[in-house]
Amino acid sequence: MRSGSVRGGRPTLFHVAAHVHPVGQACGLPQARLPRRRERTDSLPLHGRPLVSARFVSASAARGGIAAAGHPAVAEVAAGVLREGGNAVDAAVAGLFASWACEPLLTGPTGGGYLLVAGAGVRPTVLDGFCAAPGLGGEAASADLVAADCDFGDTRQVFHVGAASVAAFGMAGMIEEASRRWGRLPLADLAEPGAKLASEGVPLNEIQAYVGRILEPILGMTAGVRELWMPGGDLLGTGDLFLAPGLADTISRIGSEGAAPLRDGDLARACVDLVAMQGGALTLRDLAEHAPIASDPLEVGYRGRTVLTTPPSSAGGTLLAVALHALAADPGEHDSRAMLAAMDLAQSVRTPAFARDLTSEGFAHGLLEAAGLGRDALEALLARQPGSTTHLSVLDADGLACAVTCSNGECSGLVVPETGIHLNNVMGEEDLNPLGFGMFPPGRRMPSMMTPTAVLGPDGELELALGSAGSNRIRSALLRTIVATVDQALALTEAVDAPRLHREGDTVYVEPGLATDGLLAIDSAQGPAKELVEFREQNLFFGGVQAVGIDPRTGDHVAAGDPRRGGAVASA
Repeated sequence: MRSGSVRGGRPTLFHVAAHVHPVGQACGLPQARLPRRRERTDSLPLHGRPLVSARFVSASAARGGIAAAGHPAVAEVAAGVLREGGNAVDAAVAGLFASWACEPLLTGPTGGGYLLVAGAGVRPTVLDGFCAAPGLGGEAASADLVAADCDFGDTRQVFHVGAASVAAFGMAGMIEEASRRWGRLPLADLAEPGAKLASEGVPLNEIQAYVGRILEPILGMTAGVRELWMPGGDLLGTGDLFLAPGLADTISRIGSEGAAPLRDGDLARACVDLVAMQGGALTLRDLAEHAPIASDPLEVGYRGRTVLTTPPSSAGGTLLAVALHALAADPGEHDSRAMLAAMDLAQSVRTPAFARDLTSEGFAHGLLEAAGLGRDALEALLARQPGSTTHLSVLDADGLACAVTCSNGECSGLVVPETGIHLNNVMGEEDLNPLGFGMFPPGRRMPSMMTPTAVLGPDGELELALGSAGSNRIRSALLRTIVATVDQALALTEAVDAPRLHREGDTVYVEPGLATDGLLAIDSAQGPAKELVEFREQNLFFGGVQAVGIDPRTGDHVAAGDPRRGGAVASA
């Protein structure tokens, strides 16, 4: 066996997910650079031993509302809001507040994300609350990014943290705007369960403790972060109570005052002062001018359905749309070769110009038009052959769905005293800086692979709302799940459970159950793949899809959590 790094493998964003009745713990884990092997046998490729079985799916069916989350307590908070008369957006907002206490290394008040609303006669809308490059009205960072060498067991990976890694954040603004536009219940009421969890503390489950072990170099960087994660000198482990002094008050204040404290109030000043003191570029103007952007979703027809996904600044939605657009023009069976060819076509547009021009007006639609060759593009690809992220989904009894994906990166190592706020490290994410660190101008939204998505049926009614963890594997995981539900008419749990494949660099990764003949021969702008890695069982490398939907056969509201990353589903 040869060992080495996945070409193109970069640190993964952590993101937050929500799904129901406890079946495990879902999370967006950092992407390790996997050894090049023909076969993987462990359930968790990132460490020496499996954490959770790969052979479960979290599922539930109900006539009322339903939620899917990466932590049982988050799912239960969301479902509890539905029981109290809240709608899907209320439940998602409450779940996000709770996630800051339950999944503190995946998300937090100074992260960012994307929120999609669809169904129940509501105009489909995406709120972009992702992070932006800092430095408006100020000077460039005087500090360098700090390299944190993290141990995955069989490999190591460097993450970039410190004051220079902190981006302008928009999580609280996105939450406030979503509640204002679509919510029924007061924001203060939605913050209360999360504040209670933060006040009492939440025992670390195995996944959260595992993430902590990986990120130990970051969690030992400063006195502030050590107080949270090493209060007795040793790193917190499974079952230990995580308490962030001040986080409950921070959550309560956002509930009662909205985003103002973090936009231009005392919490904003505290964040900026901490970053500036250590040479970062974040300014008060960055935070004051950062606002959620409401947009129509990027829309693509697929097999009589309409798929709604994230427009720029998300790169993931554009790449997913290109792949679906290509597959839609091919009337044949969408086997593993066809799906990989479509993925390759989408990947071929991810050039330096893509990163530079992604947010330019009309850029995403121009790519879709270019992909309009559809079958021709697929045939051209096929003919050339010789022979750390998380997501939350909620569906209410009226058919309104809210899908939201969020991230705090790997966290920066900087904790704002007495607030429980662990600042993001988005400017240190290699995935989000394809042109190189520091190349995006101040105020520019950072690109992301986060891609909350909805599928409308032929009648225009909501069928599915989903999203995934998994960095670059987000788009391949969502593509596979949509193909499984639409083309193969699989039940939601079966679709989420269906085997996946993904190409990274010159390697194709495949789960058991998919035909592998000819996969290495598929040529594209990337060139033919050179190696096939076949996994013996499902693996979290392939993302973590969390989905809710309406079963067309029974009318039940259904939810499924991904067995690869755990999940929990709760019903109202």
